[in-house]
Amino acid sequence: MIAIIVIELFIALLFIIMGWIVRFKKVYGLISGFNNRPEEEQKQLIENGYPQKTGSLLLITGIGMIVLLPLNLASFTYATEMVFGFMLILLLGGMIYISKFEVSHKRKRSYLVSSILFFVIVGGIAAITLFSYQGYSLVVKDDSFEVTGMYGKEWNYDSITEIELLEELPETTWKENGVGLPTLSKGHFKVEGYGSSLLLFIQHHSPPYIYIQAGDKPIFINDKDPTVTKKWFSQIEEKIKKGSE
Repeated sequence: MIAIIVIELFIALLFIIMGWIVRFKKVYGLISGFNNRPEEEQKQLIENGYPQKTGSLLLITGIGMIVLLPLNLASFTYATEMVFGFMLILLLGGMIYISKFEVSHKRKRSYLVSSILFFVIVGGIAAITLFSYQGYSLVVKDDSFEVTGMYGKEWNYDSITEIELLEELPETTWKENGVGLPTLSKGHFKVEGYGSSLLLFIQHHSPPYIYIQAGDKPIFINDKDPTVTKKWFSQIEEKIKKGSE
């Protein structure tokens, strides 16, 4: 949590400093491509207020992010998503607005490019986020069990060398390839004491958690409903016992 707040604060301060330098110190060279424009275009942009508006946009974005930072210290679950979502929407939306202050012969193109960027980036992130929050299940079969959804896979019972029901989840130290959200983690993570682990569909703060050693990678899984998690554990245990008889 502290690391996330530090990152958000750093980005916010960076926007504020850059915005202040551009807006009040008139260092317009910090705006991408401004110094490469013909001198006549630079003068026209300054007269139109293009660089000044850009500086103000950076300032407002940084200040807004700092205003939202306390959400991380409250019990608000989606604080990080809200802070970065605010940043993206304001910056990309602001770029569309600032296009009206472009030089006349580039205004239409600038508006079109900014609008496309807005819908592609915001739409893409929204789609990925929604897909990441999709439901999942553990399906118990005769000879194997399967975890459905993103990063899901199927394992044979005879590959299981250890299974345990844990009341506390070991600390995840690094995300290798996966989705790490405030309420949900799934994918490949490094887990303290277990090395490189396949951390599948973990609902945070909803113990217990099932630990399964299947092959060379540990698996951790649970459901938001503890009774469902315990049911999965009992079903897999029963299948393993039947297979060993």
